[in-house]
Amino acid sequence: MLRAMADRPDAAPAARWIAPGDLGAFFALALDNLTNLVLLASILVGGFGFPADVFATRMVPGTALGVMVGDLAYTWMAMRLRHATGRTDITAMPLGLDTPSTVGMAVAVLGPTWLATHDAMLTWHVGMAVMVLMAVVKTAAAFAGDWIRRIAPQAGLLGSIGGVGVALLGVLPLLHLFEAPIAGLAALGVVLYALIAGLGLPRRIPGALAAVVLGTALYYALGAAGEQPGFHWPTWHLAAAAPVPTLGFLDGLDRAIDFLPLALPFALLTVVGGINVTESARAAGDDYRTRDVLLVEAGATLVAGLTGGVAQSTPYIGHPAYKRMGARAGYTLLAGLFVGIGGVLGIVQFLTEAIPAAAIAPLLLFVGVEIVSQAFDVPPRSHAPAVVLAMLPSIAELGRILVTMVTGGAVPPGGAATAHTLDVIAHGFIVTGLVWGAIAAELIDRRPGRAALWCAVAAALAATGLIHSTLPSGALYWPWHAGARESLTIAGAYLALGAVCVAAAGGRATVPASAPEA
Repeated sequence: MLRAMADRPDAAPAARWIAPGDLGAFFALALDNLTNLVLLASILVGGFGFPADVFATRMVPGTALGVMVGDLAYTWMAMRLRHATGRTDITAMPLGLDTPSTVGMAVAVLGPTWLATHDAMLTWHVGMAVMVLMAVVKTAAAFAGDWIRRIAPQAGLLGSIGGVGVALLGVLPLLHLFEAPIAGLAALGVVLYALIAGLGLPRRIPGALAAVVLGTALYYALGAAGEQPGFHWPTWHLAAAAPVPTLGFLDGLDRAIDFLPLALPFALLTVVGGINVTESARAAGDDYRTRDVLLVEAGATLVAGLTGGVAQSTPYIGHPAYKRMGARAGYTLLAGLFVGIGGVLGIVQFLTEAIPAAAIAPLLLFVGVEIVSQAFDVPPRSHAPAVVLAMLPSIAELGRILVTMVTGGAVPPGGAATAHTLDVIAHGFIVTGLVWGAIAAELIDRRPGRAALWCAVAAALAATGLIHSTLPSGALYWPWHAGARESLTIAGAYLALGAVCVAAAGGRATVPASAPEA
């Protein structure tokens, strides 16, 4: 149908906003979003034991609505740009669920809240409240996105999210992959061949599609033969549910404030990512206004949060690839409608249950590999040690998550001190990684004064619990709160680190770093 519409003589040029290339692009964008929802379900329902019915009927519809609103807005923006320029080859910006923060919400917000309260509705409300907070931050940051990108060294910004790629998108998906190793490793083989190595499959079959289909087929074949432990058939019914605007997020706002150290950096990272993606689209020939792109993603996140959603949306890296596929504005229209309407009718919920986590895990590994590769490729080569340093807090967060999942939140016998130290390192891990990477990058560039300023920032953040919160919940606090001695000690340690940076420089003038000698 798309080809017929594009080729009809009487449809040119009016119908050229949709083209045959939109079909392949639609599948790729829809699968990206579906992958994130499957991941969210596998971690939250499969890993933490969260009630599947609440997830399907409360969380998914609003999350899907946010994606639909964002993609429809980007479709309209492409049509507007096409009309303004007179060009018929305008490609819409792709939008979907942000993978790192989807994982972060599952393992660091929703899962722990559920384990602590065993109250499904409160957990849902906390997730909504965190979404609303992220939307507020993203809206404000849309007007200051370029400034944020300028002051934060790439090693800290990309290294901290690279740590998420290693820990949350690397190790955690491996756990699901090896729950069904035959299906998982077969799907991983396709991902390695087609996506990581970039080798073409026969008949130009999309690598992501082939991986999911092969992994799913093997999983069900082995399950039907009785050779897949823990196998069960999906529930063959559609759980239809409409996303309804609600003020339920107000009930979770008090607890949500405690998750600001996680929500704030994830929100800012999508803003910076949106700036980079817009520049990428501009380089490919589609000159979108950066502020408009950022405000749409903030608005989509707000809509999701106000209607029950628990995962934020973001512009996807990949506009040039979709353009090379021949996509115009049809693919975002189709993907948005598929995800949004599918979430209402229960189709998306059914697919998140029917597609095994082992078939999706390799795609998440691919995303993680790409994020980590970018963290090393984009910053200067001399900043590689800073990138590694920025990743370490995420590794601590992984350890904290695994300990929590294994012990159910109980303190391991004889390990109270170690568990507490791990919590302190992990709390606010994204921001901590950014600051650590920034300090190291500034020193590598022979700027101890700027490194000392980052140390002062870290001290202020530690004094309020935005990083290294000393409370088990990771909550924020005033510097003079009861039991503040430990947090103030950590803040003082960062100030001492800054003093060391300045004193070691001996008052010498700072100069840009040269390449280290071999």
